[in-house]
Amino acid sequence: MRQKKGLPLGYYVLPNLFTTASMFSGFLAILWAISGKFFLSAVAIGVSCVFDALDGKIARLTRASSDFGIQMDSLADLVAFGMAPAITIYLWQIHAFGRLGLAISFLYLACGALRLARFNLLAMRKDTYDPKFFVGLPIPAAAAFIATFIIFYHWANLETLIDKRYIASFCMFATLFLALLMVSNIKYYSFKELSFFKTRPFTSFVFIVLLFVLIGSEPYLITFLFFVFYVISGPIYTLTRKLYKKQDPLLNNIQDPQISKNNIK
Repeated sequence: MRQKKGLPLGYYVLPNLFTTASMFSGFLAILWAISGKFFLSAVAIGVSCVFDALDGKIARLTRASSDFGIQMDSLADLVAFGMAPAITIYLWQIHAFGRLGLAISFLYLACGALRLARFNLLAMRKDTYDPKFFVGLPIPAAAAFIATFIIFYHWANLETLIDKRYIASFCMFATLFLALLMVSNIKYYSFKELSFFKTRPFTSFVFIVLLFVLIGSEPYLITFLFFVFYVISGPIYTLTRKLYKKQDPLLNNIQDPQISKNNIK
């Protein structure tokens, strides 16, 4: 790992410490899932998402990003957001479908690995990209959907309201859907360019306060609904854009930006 001139080595260690913490949380999630502690496993996956978000922010703020950090982050993501959710959802519900459930759980893991491999390839190619959008569902979002549903399930006592067979069927189809979305070309908003917050700081502050109040009142429900909306927002946006292009022939000649390392994860 080469050190950029003017930056002490500690700046490069700090983001990788958060990456390692994310991987450790994913490792704990696997252990708790094997032990049957699925609520704790889901919480650990959620903690991994927080650490994963922080390591990228810290790397950009300190200008300490490196090729080593990119590779390390991808390997940690495969554990925390690929292996951990696949094992958790299989042992929790879809093992009831036997070999089919095993195949779908592995498909989720395989699609996550393919996504991260594509990320590494495009990172080396240094392609241009549109920073406003991801191409395909980000693997942390897929893992967060599974984790927040498990937490919401236990919080709402859904086992007393809905037959377990329906829950298992929902988990199986949701896992399959998430796997396919990860390797799709569907666009998702990246939240990397928040021009609205820059141009309207007071309105943005009020919105953030209201959002925190809303999450604080019903955290399990709101976080789950947020990731439900985010997962379906990609297909809705892509479908709407295609329909709009059909109505306006002039837009058919506009080419989408090429994919780069930052659209993948």
